[in-house]
Amino acid sequence: MTTYRAPKGTYDILPPESEWWRRARRLFDEMSARFGYGVVITPMFEDTEVFARSVGRDSEVVQKQMYTFLDRGGRSVTLRPEATASVVRAVIQAGGVQNRFKGAYWGEMFRYERPQKGRNRQFVQAGIEYLGSASAETDVEVIEFGYRMLESLEVPDVEVRINTLGDPEDRAVYDDILRSYLRDHFDDLSPESQKRIDTNPMRVLDSKVDQEVIVGAPVPMEYLGEDARRHFEEVKLGLEAVRVPFVIDDRLVRGLDYYTRTVWEYIPTSYDAAQNSVGGGGRYDGLFELLGGKPTPAVGLSMGVDRILLASRGHVQTYALDAFVVVADDSLRLDARRFTSELRMAGLRVDMTDVQRSVRAQFKEADRRKARAAIVVGAEWERGEVTAKDLESGEQEVVTTKEIEGWLQAR
Repeated sequence: MTTYRAPKGTYDILPPESEWWRRARRLFDEMSARFGYGVVITPMFEDTEVFARSVGRDSEVVQKQMYTFLDRGGRSVTLRPEATASVVRAVIQAGGVQNRFKGAYWGEMFRYERPQKGRNRQFVQAGIEYLGSASAETDVEVIEFGYRMLESLEVPDVEVRINTLGDPEDRAVYDDILRSYLRDHFDDLSPESQKRIDTNPMRVLDSKVDQEVIVGAPVPMEYLGEDARRHFEEVKLGLEAVRVPFVIDDRLVRGLDYYTRTVWEYIPTSYDAAQNSVGGGGRYDGLFELLGGKPTPAVGLSMGVDRILLASRGHVQTYALDAFVVVADDSLRLDARRFTSELRMAGLRVDMTDVQRSVRAQFKEADRRKARAAIVVGAEWERGEVTAKDLESGEQEVVTTKEIEGWLQAR
């Protein structure tokens, strides 16, 4: 018999482990709503040029990682490797930004990479995009959003690393200086970095195999114009005002070509993996024009949900159910079913068996289903009461059916 398996670099998520994903999505939706970001949904594939023009033709993403193919009409399409370009394309198609636009997304991305811890060929990214503002305050808001999201998902020891790449004019000056430095160390560079000296020298700073050369290279911050320098100072003051701790990493450049000015990453320092960043972002004021739109300042972030799961401590304590209803007297089964329905309609996650089973078997199922509590419908029912048991502590008490919602919500 043939045994089929998920494709290399992908994975299956089944209950109860999937409960963490449900909780993460719920927290992301709630937080993005609190920050004023509406939901954006874009196709999983785009015209290949959308990514080639925005991400950068000589970038590793475009050169090696994109899932690109011809459709039946002979058109080159690509499964999205990231979402910012798709959001910008969608906004341009809808008529552009009128004053301000704040959007949030969550979905699968695809990159052909060598699978390892924290890196898959299909993965989930969540992000926000703040379009239409050049203010440093928007950078601060977006950086804070990511930090608060990681806090809510119980990712410990998060370090926010920030840098600035300057304006396009600053970058042109810096590129010439960096290019000269790299040519002086040409023989010490990897073949990949040697190719990038002429096309995109800043990309070399992101190389993991050329650190001995990179450590002595000039950095973008040394060649900032007055506007970019003032913008970065305002970002730092804003982060201090909202109490988001940060460190300056003057060699941080991020992996995509469209970034200008502020860039940042979130690094959980206690998370041990080759890919230890769980998210990051930056300002991309020139991307709208690259994709055929009107000049529009913009800033955004993306977060790797797969990596957040690995770095999070909270997922090990996630309960899939608030309660499991245990029927101790089979004559009360329909009453228990109605009771379960009422608790569900009250907003609680509750389940029960679909067939008659012993009380012991029902408690075992409650444990297997990762229920926080068991609610026993038995002899006390005629008095309007049930026995409620906290399955973590083992403590139990008799609670009236009118008070059980409050009892469960207090767990």
